[in-house]
Amino acid sequence: MSRLAGELFITLGVVMLLFVAYQLWYTNVLAERTANGAAGSLRQNWERDQGAAAAPEVSAFEPGQGFAILHIPKLDVKVPVAEGVSKPKVLDKGMVGHYADGALKSAMPADQQGNFALAGHRNTHGEPFRFINRLAPGDPVVVETRDAYYTYEITSSLAQTPPANVSVIKPVPEGSGFTAPGRYITLTTCTPEFTSTYRMIVWGRMTDERPRSQGAPPALASP
Repeated sequence: MSRLAGELFITLGVVMLLFVAYQLWYTNVLAERTANGAAGSLRQNWERDQGAAAAPEVSAFEPGQGFAILHIPKLDVKVPVAEGVSKPKVLDKGMVGHYADGALKSAMPADQQGNFALAGHRNTHGEPFRFINRLAPGDPVVVETRDAYYTYEITSSLAQTPPANVSVIKPVPEGSGFTAPGRYITLTTCTPEFTSTYRMIVWGRMTDERPRSQGAPPALASP
């Protein structure tokens, strides 16, 4: 009987190890593969649209639809941005999600005023926001779309706040230090690592907007 119990414990231990490996490693592999494919498809579509005569600007997207690429040069992050913050449709696929529903609806980069608010996983499933705690004031973040590049400069952060505190993604986000309407970006993720107890917040202000025809901004220039 004791031998059988021992074998069951060993089997259970192996299963748990496999599950941990799946969560910490294989979900990243799958998500990165999906996200890279989405980024490639976006660029192909943009190139096709640029070849079309007077392709109209698009400002509304379906839930889960990719529409931009987020670059965080300091962290070597390049990840697609999709509409909505659904885990199965967006976040678990390794993409960053744009808050776009109901009371959580936030601005788009092209809007002349507002807060472009994004969510991303800190651990597993590609973990694009794993190290956003390393961002400091002055660090650039670039949002690339079909029509333009939008460069933001990180200004401030909040180490943790309850998930229910949605004021951090308001048009003038509370706690950011911004006091008047402007063109802002907010990055949100879970904290501490491997939990979803709180949210970590990073804010930035737009400093440059340029059409794709002018090429990538200096923040994306190769060293």
